[in-house]
Amino acid sequence: SNYDVRGFSPCPKNDFGTVVHVAKNSDYCGHIVIADKTKEEVKDALKDLRNLNISKIVMLTGDNHTVASGLAESLDVDVFFADLLPEDKVKKIEDLLLELGSSAKHKRGTLFFAGDGINDSPVLARADVGISMGMLGSDAAIESSDVVIMNDEIASIADAIRISKKTVSIVKQNIAFSLLVKFTIMILGALGFANMWVAVFGDTGVALLAVANALRTMFWKRK
Repeated sequence: SNYDVRGFSPCPKNDFGTVVHVAKNSDYCGHIVIADKTKEEVKDALKDLRNLNISKIVMLTGDNHTVASGLAESLDVDVFFADLLPEDKVKKIEDLLLELGSSAKHKRGTLFFAGDGINDSPVLARADVGISMGMLGSDAAIESSDVVIMNDEIASIADAIRISKKTVSIVKQNIAFSLLVKFTIMILGALGFANMWVAVFGDTGVALLAVANALRTMFWKRK
């Protein structure tokens, strides 16, 4: 009340962040808004995740509601929760897990959480899949996570999902092929048509083919 604020707008509606007011000789000069700068690739990374059939993107943050609201609007996330302490984040994750389980008709979906701070460690451990950033992330977050993104690029989360899906697909192919060959050899052996070389193929040959098929994961490239 001791400052002359005539002609100034202390907190414009379109500004979000931490507001620092500046005065000189009891005259109000203006304000500075300090806010985290959103990386340009974040919005494209979230679109990429939606293309992978990620049904819901939720933002959990300890920032105030105004900051979180502006950031959520700019990134087009589905839901956001602000003013959260570490224990509040865990509670929200528990609620999301319950919601995820009740909404799935046949099989519960997977909830993954990405974070890099010490405060994110409990949430990373509680989520189905915890993803941390390896370069700038805290040691506690890295230890609590299941996946570590070494280049700190959020776009790599979608890449990790694609690699995991390709890996699981190759594993299923190897299991199906191995069982098919072995059951076929068993039937041929019971009928008296299998010899030693067929048995060698069923053992060593199938193993070599499975390894060769698994090597395809090494040639994965970002699309």
